[in-house]
Amino acid sequence: MIKGNKKQEKWIILAIALGVILNPLNTTMITVALPSIQKEFQLNTTDISWLIASYFIISAIFTPLIGKLSDTYGRKNIYLIGMALVVISSILAPLSPNMPVLLAMRGIQAIGTSALLPAGIGIIRNTIQNKQNRVIGTLSVFATTSAAFGPTISGLLIQFGGWPVIFYVNLPVLAVGIVLAILFIPKDEKNTGKKFKWDFGGIILFSLLITCWMVFLLSLEDGLQIGIFILAIVLTVLFFVFEKKKEDPFINVNFFQKNSNITLIYVQYILSTVIFFAILLSLPTYLQSIIGVGSDSAGLTMLSLSIFAMVTTPIATRWMEKAGFRIPLLFSGLTGLIGVTLLFTIQYDSPLYWVAVVLAIFGISNGVQNIGLQNLLYSFIHASESGIASGLLMTSRFIGNILASSIYGLAFATGMNDGNMNTMVIVLVVVAVVLLPGMIYVTSYGRAGGRER
Repeated sequence: MIKGNKKQEKWIILAIALGVILNPLNTTMITVALPSIQKEFQLNTTDISWLIASYFIISAIFTPLIGKLSDTYGRKNIYLIGMALVVISSILAPLSPNMPVLLAMRGIQAIGTSALLPAGIGIIRNTIQNKQNRVIGTLSVFATTSAAFGPTISGLLIQFGGWPVIFYVNLPVLAVGIVLAILFIPKDEKNTGKKFKWDFGGIILFSLLITCWMVFLLSLEDGLQIGIFILAIVLTVLFFVFEKKKEDPFINVNFFQKNSNITLIYVQYILSTVIFFAILLSLPTYLQSIIGVGSDSAGLTMLSLSIFAMVTTPIATRWMEKAGFRIPLLFSGLTGLIGVTLLFTIQYDSPLYWVAVVLAIFGISNGVQNIGLQNLLYSFIHASESGIASGLLMTSRFIGNILASSIYGLAFATGMNDGNMNTMVIVLVVVAVVLLPGMIYVTSYGRAGGRER
């Protein structure tokens, strides 16, 4: 471990925090800008779904990959390279003349932001001595919950600079983060361990199966595509069999096989993310296109979700320390089901205060559920397994985001209207109902208070 004084540690934590918020923020800031982007480039809903989902597909692939690269080639080096890629994409994306160029710039941005969390957590583990686990846990929760502020930030700024502002807003954060990283993060120690082994087969198969499932889901509006469906299943099975035999796999599938309760937690986290991101995707566009408010009002209304999620998180943490996981997580599941069901009451003439109330109910649910599932996960695993567990948790979040993007594209294939919104809500209600039995089962085995074994 590279030791630093307490003052230096604070600056290191701030530098990492500024980096890890960029991926979740950039996944949600675009939601308020979608109507403007769609109009400027003459896009349909499927195009929009690919603009969103491609970001998650790339992030899902590169986050575990870059995590391994940073262990071999230096975490500070990888972290600064990631920052540089986000700078390049944030400057060039607003200049995109067409959809393919914008997709390419978003892809570069996704690669860059994917480097920041795994490299940043590695830096924390290598430099922070005091309360290291608490710092890592706080950064992980902060990175996740900060996504809820994306629509508000972009909604307030778009009125001044249009959709390009969602890229420019990264630049001040990047400037401060890069300066702090250069000045305070210690230089990487020379790696004397084993060299990085590329699992090209695993990377290619994972990329293909994620993309194939996305194509299948988005093609459902034209009917069931049996060929694509079979191909997606075959690729998934091949990936599992291939990775199971690898000594140093791209995704450690054996970790899932040996830990059935942990696997269920990941499934719960995926489903929770599906609901959360589907709401973040659809509500800003609905507020602007159907209710007819401006981007600033849409952003401020979405603030209800983010504020209640953020405020609830520390309260839920203390609740679970005293009462264990079962009651808080069941409360979150039931509250989430109520919140999602109340989405049926939102129509073209709904007052904004009622939309804010519904979002607040769901924000409370998400605040408890997010921190609860993360802490429950760590209650099942040994400290030595925390690295792989946190990496797979991030991959689970990206998979949930991809599924939410697919639901969005499928539900609104014929445009944004009340009928299509209700179709999406029906799907989310089903997901919320499926979450409950899993909560009941898995919380029967979790350790109270989330203590590591």
